[in-house]
Amino acid sequence: MASLQVSRLVLSSSSSSSIPKAAVSIPKLPKFNVMVPKIPLKKQTLSVKEESFELESLPLPLKQRRDSDPIQRSRLVAVLEEVMDRIEMHKNIGDQRNNWNSLLLSSVNMITLTAALMAGIASVSVHGGDSITAVKIASTVLLTSATSIGALMSKIQPSQLAEEQRNATRLFKKLRTELESFLRENEEINEEDVKEAIQRVLALDKAYPLPLIGTMLEKFPEEFKPATWWPENKQRNPRTGLAKGWSQELEMEMREVARVVKSRDAEEYEKLGNVMLKVNRFLAISGPVLTGISAVSSVFIGQDSGLAGIVAMTCASLAAVANTLEHGGQVGMVFEMYRNSGGFFSLLEETVKSTEKRENGQVFETKVALKLGRSLSELRDLAKRSNLSQVKANEFASKLF
Repeated sequence: MASLQVSRLVLSSSSSSSIPKAAVSIPKLPKFNVMVPKIPLKKQTLSVKEESFELESLPLPLKQRRDSDPIQRSRLVAVLEEVMDRIEMHKNIGDQRNNWNSLLLSSVNMITLTAALMAGIASVSVHGGDSITAVKIASTVLLTSATSIGALMSKIQPSQLAEEQRNATRLFKKLRTELESFLRENEEINEEDVKEAIQRVLALDKAYPLPLIGTMLEKFPEEFKPATWWPENKQRNPRTGLAKGWSQELEMEMREVARVVKSRDAEEYEKLGNVMLKVNRFLAISGPVLTGISAVSSVFIGQDSGLAGIVAMTCASLAAVANTLEHGGQVGMVFEMYRNSGGFFSLLEETVKSTEKRENGQVFETKVALKLGRSLSELRDLAKRSNLSQVKANEFASKLF
């Protein structure tokens, strides 16, 4: 019994001792409560992620907000669409006018040579009666038609028209690339950008018109003038300022290159352009005049003289040769090529002399070198040699005077 009581006492003491231990462990509850705020911490992290996600989804509204006027971007896109339409139009019309040149040349030469053959037959058989008269009339009609067609071809110059459309297609494609790059790289577009793009389109329309009646370029000007396909007064965007990549040394180099190009290449192309203009004018007049003389001579075939038939056949043959040289050799196309090259030299000079440049200087130097058919080192050597020769010339002139 005593042992049972002792064990009970021990158990009661142990249970009584466990009670204070439980009471001591009660303060551990705050540790559990401390763990509870971790739930809002997780929510806080989630909310931060949500905020970051919302910030990442804002570029489009910010992009629209940066535009001074979203309508200006739409206007520039409309200009780009018109440029793309003009590219297709100039390409199709250029192919059509190239076909004009080949088809009209073949037709006028066939008509001229057939009429010359008929004139020869009529001059040989002068006593054929009504049949020979019919051959004479047919020859005269054909030669008159050939004269009219030849005069029309000399007036419009189909080969030159085709070259104009090819140049316009190439320049409109270049403008399209520039506009697409501008839309892609610039988030802010203002009204000045749209005006400049419109002016460039209108300048190209004026330099290379599509219609023939009223707006066709003069095919035989008094003197050679380079083509101008850029606005005379460019409206620069003040927000853009000077482009990167330009230095005083590079600007002096480009100015020297422009001076050399103007004094050498531009003058040479101007001389060649004037030569081709004179040759084209001579051939354009010779073809219809010779065909007209042949048509008049065919009327007098059979008038107790064989001279009229000889003149008719000879002039018709020479007219066919002149037409082949002019339109088959595409003299007008060569003249237009010189005119376009002269325009490139003028544009280069104007761009270099401009005080405000928006294209990167190194990119511009690379483009100039490639267009002139030189490497960058050759272009720089050209500028250095030209500058050195200019200095020596100035020193020599100062010693003389």
